Amino acid sequence: MTQQGVRWTAEQVLALAPDAASRKAGSKLGAAGPWSETGSSDEGTVWGLCKGSGSKPYQTVIDIADASGPAYKCSCPSRKFPCKHALGLLLLWSGDDAAVPPGQAPDWAEQWTAGRRQRAAEKRTPGTAGSPAAAADPEAARRRAERRAERVTAGATELEQRLADLLRGGLAAAEQAGYGLWEETAARMVDAQAPGLAARVRELGAIPASGPGWPVRLLEECALLHLLDQGWLHRDRLPESLAATVRSRIGLPASADGPPVRDRWLVMAQYDTADTRLTTRRIWLYGADSDRTALLLSYGAAGRAPELALPVGLTLEAEVSAYPGAGQARAALGEQFAPPAPTPIRPPGMTTTQAAAHYGEALRADPWLDSVPVTLDRVIPTPDGDSWQLADADEDAALPLTPAARSRPGLWRLVALSGGTPVKVFGECGHQGFTPLTAWPQGAAPAVPLC
Repeated sequence: MTQQGVRWTAEQVLALAPDAASRKAGSKLGAAGPWSETGSSDEGTVWGLCKGSGSKPYQTVIDIADASGPAYKCSCPSRKFPCKHALGLLLLWSGDDAAVPPGQAPDWAEQWTAGRRQRAAEKRTPGTAGSPAAAADPEAARRRAERRAERVTAGATELEQRLADLLRGGLAAAEQAGYGLWEETAARMVDAQAPGLAARVRELGAIPASGPGWPVRLLEECALLHLLDQGWLHRDRLPESLAATVRSRIGLPASADGPPVRDRWLVMAQYDTADTRLTTRRIWLYGADSDRTALLLSYGAAGRAPELALPVGLTLEAEVSAYPGAGQARAALGEQFAPPAPTPIRPPGMTTTQAAAHYGEALRADPWLDSVPVTLDRVIPTPDGDSWQLADADEDAALPLTPAARSRPGLWRLVALSGGTPVKVFGECGHQGFTPLTAWPQGAAPAVPLC
């Protein structure tokens, strides 16, 4: 495995940043000034010492060939992954061959890298002592699953009654009741071990008095919640794939039990969403040979970024296993056979009309689906009154951008990249519109992250 010829672009490095502050701070450290004793190896390790405010420089090492994406270690006190020093070192490595020359890794970097790779190899070995497979008790797991199913059933039954009371009393009462009613109901769903129901109930609480037409939106969301309740209560009558989707939407844990698919996976997008409890990272992959789209999810506790991070626009040869469920794109990243590398691969695109139809078809398999991954071919970002849309260059059709997309800096990056000419754009298409995540200009230019 040769690493020296693989150099990422600055945008691909900065797409790994956990937040805007890290992106800005890492950019400042992307010059040779604060760095010493830098180097890189054929095995995919990059290291260096960065001068800080203390007497000792920070030791920073990155394993680019790690099986779960780039891995980072820095002696600084930051709790972010990657920290600003790791970002700065990657920027230095990506932009200047002479600043990070080939060499032999120092002991502190070599020990950390060897330890990580040994632990990863042990996890991939079936029956390893202490592994979940070796320690699991099938009978105890079955009893736990039965007890949890009973709690979820009790919670779904209670939620059905509360929805009936709401509709019987009229939706206007929801505005007067305030958010406390919804939070109390969500807490009851947490007690019932149904986190998916709890999250949807909390979303209901934000709808009353949220602007014109809120009663319609509330009724729509109540109907979807009722459908999910009924799906759980009658899950034994559903096809297994749809029953698996219901279990997933309820919030029950599941394992990626699909057969491993080895492919050259293009990293199409990566972005984070956060609340007071959790940071969720979504990474979209496209399999060049299988023509499949997969979603990797990674989580970090409140205030901490998830560890899994992959550079947008590169490909990695790896195995991916799908989670159960009808129309589900979620998958788990398995063994990686080569480090992320530049590629000319781009996902095939479709028109905006085809994208809207694709979302409609996906709703048949998963009625609770907010959006689907879509690549639009030859579209132009165009203003539409106070809003924006992506207009087809070759036909009279367009998709509006979601409100969230219109407020992001990535919109202006997309407009500048297009310059009025067609571009290829990957994003998420749903009932609120289209959210662009990555774009490719015409020609052989690399991907440009928009989030």
